[in-house]
Amino acid sequence: MYEKLALLAIFVLVYSSVAGGVERSPVSGPIVFTAFGLLAGPLGLGLLALEVNRELIRILAELTLALVLFTDAAGADLGVLRKGWALPTRLLLLGLPLTILLGFGVGMLLFKELSIFEVALLATMLAPTDAALGKGVITNPAVPNEVRQGLNVESGLNDGICVPILFVFLALALGHGGDQSTGSLVFNFLAEEIGIGLVVGLALTTGTVWLLRLCHRRQWISHTWIQFPVVGLAIGCFATAQLFGGSGFIAAFVGGLLFGVRLKEHRETLLRAAEGTGDTFALLTWVLFGAAVVSRAFQYFNWSVVLYAVLSLTLIRMLPVFISLAGFELSREGKLFVGWFGPRGLASIVFGVIVLQANLPNSFALAQVVVWTVILSILLHGVTANPWARGYGRRRELAKGGVSGED
Repeated sequence: MYEKLALLAIFVLVYSSVAGGVERSPVSGPIVFTAFGLLAGPLGLGLLALEVNRELIRILAELTLALVLFTDAAGADLGVLRKGWALPTRLLLLGLPLTILLGFGVGMLLFKELSIFEVALLATMLAPTDAALGKGVITNPAVPNEVRQGLNVESGLNDGICVPILFVFLALALGHGGDQSTGSLVFNFLAEEIGIGLVVGLALTTGTVWLLRLCHRRQWISHTWIQFPVVGLAIGCFATAQLFGGSGFIAAFVGGLLFGVRLKEHRETLLRAAEGTGDTFALLTWVLFGAAVVSRAFQYFNWSVVLYAVLSLTLIRMLPVFISLAGFELSREGKLFVGWFGPRGLASIVFGVIVLQANLPNSFALAQVVVWTVILSILLHGVTANPWARGYGRRRELAKGGVSGED
């Protein structure tokens, strides 16, 4: 136990010391974390042979995602977002359904052994994008602000929207749909998940803002504890919404948006420490993913699985985005950039664990597709984030200067 603890502590120490340099390099944090877990895990040196159950990975991934969603939303530039709301609206209302439909069609061609509803589950599990894996793009000043904010909102809301769709397909795959039609089931799930998520996020954040303002006026907030209110609120929004049957991810994201607006003058101070906690959670999640999940994935290598994973990150994501942005004032490169930077990560892992625990006939096969898609996403999106972001930003500035009139 102490050997593993020492190894993790030393890794955190070393990485936190060089994190700034890593963020400027072509290698992303999640690549480093996952690689360390793989190297130290059973497939590598065997130093981090952890007995990690599915529930632990799911809880850690959920909490990490909730924190990232909250802090990213709280730090969003709503002034830019109000002007550029059309981008995330198109991505969510057109791009997301088209992604699920195209993913379903490709899955039906590649996986003959899966039932219709199992393929629909697969397409839904891999539709949401990951705010944490996309952080290198969302926080990169070289990327146009409206694109960054649009991707941030899309990744903040698409996983919450996919939750009820996932549970509808899961109920149908298990034969639990009852007498309800599919449309009725979808509507009920959407109303419950999104409605409860919205109410919880807004209510808890409103109460917290009132409390923090009161405590600030009376100088009750100490420097020692200032890092915890945001962490507590983000996890509180998530857990409370989940408790009442809503989407914790919607609650966390909406709560973050309201928090950033209502406490704009204090948000930088309050968010700084919370972002550090989120990064620590992400580090642990990806290390566990590398040590306990990736090492097993290599034992079940399958070309059809890898092909679907590649298509999921390219054609299945990029074509719907391109179609949804038809006529939108964004260059061809800008549309390709938005389409490419839809990394799959924490939300897909959470969905994969949910389906795995449902014990469908092909639950394990579905989970393997999700794992390989996330592995490839960590590598491909991590390596391309900084170079393409810098290049895109530079070419856009040249276009503005008159070299090209496209953007």
